[in-house]
Amino acid sequence: MNTHLHITSWVVALILLIVVVMLQRKGNEKGAKITQMILRLFYIIIIISGGMLVSEYFKHASGAMLGEVIAKTILGLWVITAMELIAVRMAKGRSTKGAWIQFVIAFLLTLILGFGRLPYGVHLFG
Repeated sequence: MNTHLHITSWVVALILLIVVVMLQRKGNEKGAKITQMILRLFYIIIIISGGMLVSEYFKHASGAMLGEVIAKTILGLWVITAMELIAVRMAKGRSTKGAWIQFVIAFLLTLILGFGRLPYGVHLFG
């Protein structure tokens, strides 16, 4: 159940990020600000559901897997930070190139760990 909540919440967050970016590009600052606040709510849901998954790993895992869980946790927080950087920098009219690069790198690494390595994920890569 926690896995489904976690995956659903970050998928919705990605969709909301795309909506924020599109609204900013169209100049709809009010709509972008409202959507960004909803996106921030999903950051909280992601962190809480991710924390529940991490606690499950700490109950049942050991050794190298714990290192991967800690790495995935840090990467997940990096993804959220990059998403927020993208939204805030767009709102301020600043360059988002570096934030997008960070987002793509952190997101891909997080996906690889979550879907390819750790046992509570949906194994797509193996």
